Amino acid sequence: MTKQLTKAEEEIMQVLWQLEEANVKDIITLFPNPKPAYNTVSTIIRILETKEFVSHRQKGKGYIYFPIVKKSEYSNSSLNKLVENYFQGSFKNMVSFFVKKNDVDLNDVEQLLNEIKRQKDE
Repeated sequence: MTKQLTKAEEEIMQVLWQLEEANVKDIITLFPNPKPAYNTVSTIIRILETKEFVSHRQKGKGYIYFPIVKKSEYSNSSLNKLVENYFQGSFKNMVSFFVKKNDVDLNDVEQLLNEIKRQKDE
């Protein structure tokens, strides 16, 4: 199972998934103002390498970083953890919660179920 990320780590991963590869300055450019400090991003990137989410290659005197965990893999793991921790492991409980608490349209739920059924049949 994929390790969980902190909010800051996940923000950086979102940028890396978007860019596919980047140096620290490229990553900082995509952040809204106020931009995080170079050292902060650099430190978080090294933590992501330790957690085996990111790797790097040398380019000149610096490094180019790239994700080694796919976004879909992390999303799936995070969703499973959410369902497990907050909805007793039941996808049905989660959907029911969102329908009740977030005024989800039943037509949307029906379309979602049809899409899931279609994907299972493929």
